[in-house]
Amino acid sequence: MIPQELIRRKRDGGRLEDDELEFIVRGIAGGGLTDGQVAAFAMAVFFRDLDDAERVALTGAMTRSGTVLEWDDGPVLDKHSTGGVGDKVSLLLAPIAAACGAKVPMISGRGLGHTGGTLDKLDSIPGYATAPGLALLRRVVGEAGCAIIGQTPELAPADRRFYALRDATATVESIPLIVASILSKKLAAGLDALVMDVKAGSGAFMPDRARSAELARAIVAVARGNDLACEALLTDMDQVLGRTAGNAVEVRESLAALANSRAAEPRLIEVTLALSATLLRLGGLFDDDAAARTAAADALTSGAAAERFARMCAALGGPPDLLEDPDRHLPRAPHALEVFPPEAGRVRAIAVREAGVAVLELGGGRLREDGAIDHSVGLVDVAGLGEEVGQGARPLAVVHARDAATAEQAAQRLRAAFDVGEAPAELPRLTEALA
Repeated sequence: MIPQELIRRKRDGGRLEDDELEFIVRGIAGGGLTDGQVAAFAMAVFFRDLDDAERVALTGAMTRSGTVLEWDDGPVLDKHSTGGVGDKVSLLLAPIAAACGAKVPMISGRGLGHTGGTLDKLDSIPGYATAPGLALLRRVVGEAGCAIIGQTPELAPADRRFYALRDATATVESIPLIVASILSKKLAAGLDALVMDVKAGSGAFMPDRARSAELARAIVAVARGNDLACEALLTDMDQVLGRTAGNAVEVRESLAALANSRAAEPRLIEVTLALSATLLRLGGLFDDDAAARTAAADALTSGAAAERFARMCAALGGPPDLLEDPDRHLPRAPHALEVFPPEAGRVRAIAVREAGVAVLELGGGRLREDGAIDHSVGLVDVAGLGEEVGQGARPLAVVHARDAATAEQAAQRLRAAFDVGEAPAELPRLTEALA
């Protein structure tokens, strides 16, 4: 096969056969295709799309570009989110599912733009290994029932090179390529079922609701085409999810929710339980969502999920007493600033993306690929829609910063991001199931 002829055909709107896509993926993973050819293929797909069969074939080929894990028993379950500000659901869902009898080898990612990354949050835990080898991954899942880690070199290696070139050539937003990137890693983990948390709203990676729903349906179709049970929920990102945005601050909030879910922010718990219920039912552990939700809630309130998280953390090198004494281990920024609106009122709307950008500017995210992260900084006590804010009420948020200057810069961005006045007539729908 001649790479440039395959690229030409796709560029001109033709379709590629399964063996041709397999050839392209082998060339991406093994170096048989040059960077220019890979980039040209990505651009051709960006403009010409892939049909349903091509999407399934590309994803399958990328999955098989490396090791595909096999497990002795199961069910082996996972959840993936398209990303949003304050999205810490994985830190709760993985141990909940493990406590309910699932194996959860959760392959997570780092922050993308204004949205936070699960691995960046976990890196704030001293000693926690987010990049273990496959042998350690298997051992931790066997001991704790779950392991939240990053992509290892053995899993879907074609995706690693392909994503880097897509990022460099402005082709990241292509839906078939997003689908192949997400699912190739999940399929390589040997899953029996996957639930997708597709965010929509101002703080989401893909804010447009119709576009997010299109992505969700594409992921479900391609997953099922590769024999993976999958459903998607569209979840709201017109508010920060929970009360925090950052890294260590989100880990603190997650640990507090595991220790006492009744005191946790209700929207965070609702999204977590909705996704957990769908996943547990998909994996065959329960017959319906109601029974699965009850079991997930029990795992959370009983402390069983917290115990699974503690075992996972210790097995991956983190402190064994993290849940009992998080402040002893998690970094805390030296400067805190309460941010109030110019005038008191109720929150009518939030430009949530700007809250994420504020965390970036504080140092809580990467401004370039090789940049360092300050895990201590972020936002806490973030106000939600409809809540009363102002002097004498609650702040818009409390900024945790390295110094007063960066705290004030973040404060200015937050004041501009919150529209304060009359309460909104209707709060956005929190979750929506998409078959």
